[in-house]
Amino acid sequence: MIIAIDGPSGAGKSTVAKAVAKKLGFSCLDTGAMYRAVAWRALQDGVPFDDAALGQLARTHDIAFGHEPGDPAPKSVSIGGEDVTRAIRTAEIDRAVSPVSAAPSVREALVGQQRRIGRAGDYVVEGRDIGTVVFPEAEVKVFLTASDEERAHRRVRQNADRSIGSIDFDEVLADLRRRDEHDSSRATSPLKPADDAVRLDSTGRYIEDVIDEIVELARERAAR
Repeated sequence: MIIAIDGPSGAGKSTVAKAVAKKLGFSCLDTGAMYRAVAWRALQDGVPFDDAALGQLARTHDIAFGHEPGDPAPKSVSIGGEDVTRAIRTAEIDRAVSPVSAAPSVREALVGQQRRIGRAGDYVVEGRDIGTVVFPEAEVKVFLTASDEERAHRRVRQNADRSIGSIDFDEVLADLRRRDEHDSSRATSPLKPADDAVRLDSTGRYIEDVIDEIVELARERAAR
């Protein structure tokens, strides 16, 4: 079974996906980390942000995840054998990842890999076009969102806890809105709910309630 969780940045997709996977005994596929890794590599190598150059980079640098037994969430991510787990969670990468993920050749290179991984088992996959493009046949599709302000507050807390990225609320809010606009208006795989997705707004809700709702959706689907 594939559970696809889409939504804008800061909606809590990663937290929810990990918890849902743990409750169901599934694995997690962090597609966002793959695009972040390509963005990081491009910045490090001075690769121009155009489709051809980024596509070549994505095709020639293998992205891998490290897992610990019994934990559905990947503990590390590497590109070309270099560990970038912390390096890809910075404000600089927050700003760079949208244009990178909008490049058609990058999406083509990474979507193929995502499909091979996901179809090999039971996965919770989160991103921005999982239910619309990557796994349109997913048994469960969720579009998770929250208000701009709540998402910004969550990202600030997350950055503070990890000591990575900006903790300035106004800066984080502006970055989220800029990314929303870019992701929603891009020509290739824009951010939007799948027609058959269940829409969940987590604003003001306990995250455990959102997790339980998705778990119940999956169990209902499996019982049919």
